[in-house]
Amino acid sequence: MSNKHLFLKSGFPRAPLGLGIGRYVCQLQRITLKFCKSHGTSGGMRGFIEHDLLDYAKQNPGVVVYVKPRRHRHPVIVAEYLNGGRYWMNVSNYDRDDIIKWMELARTQIHDSPALRLRKLWHTEFPSIQGPWTPFTFKDPKINLTEFPNKELGSAVKLRCTATEKLIKLFEAQQLTEKEADDVMDTQKDVKHSKKA
Repeated sequence: MSNKHLFLKSGFPRAPLGLGIGRYVCQLQRITLKFCKSHGTSGGMRGFIEHDLLDYAKQNPGVVVYVKPRRHRHPVIVAEYLNGGRYWMNVSNYDRDDIIKWMELARTQIHDSPALRLRKLWHTEFPSIQGPWTPFTFKDPKINLTEFPNKELGSAVKLRCTATEKLIKLFEAQQLTEKEADDVMDTQKDVKHSKKA
């Protein structure tokens, strides 16, 4: 079993402050493309820079794009976010299409989320002064002094009639009224036949 998760940064799941309340704010602040002009592993990165980089910069005016050539080094994408997080990725031997996909992922994610070990599945900046909800939150405080076993508290809770039960009762009442109407019609027919006779 790997202990790699022990060395990850830990934190809580959270959204950036104000994101989506008034408008969408792209969390990617700056992206740096490091590549070699002659090395074979940088072929996909060079293709992206030649054909797609200008379109990417026009479509994302809020993102600063740096291009940094380095001799005899593998290509790397370094993304920096508004919360100070950095996402570093080695893209050696990647195709141009793969680079486009990873650039889009870097633009759309909030930070380097896979490198964050979650401490809890929920978190709030403003905890309740009443504490977390429990089954006893809105119960009568007299229950604290009750001696058990108690017949009153141990009996089944009588809930209100469910919607299905209400529909069944309405259907039965409708059937009864239809039956009564048929009986009335039959008695009227019998009365008419007896008058004619």
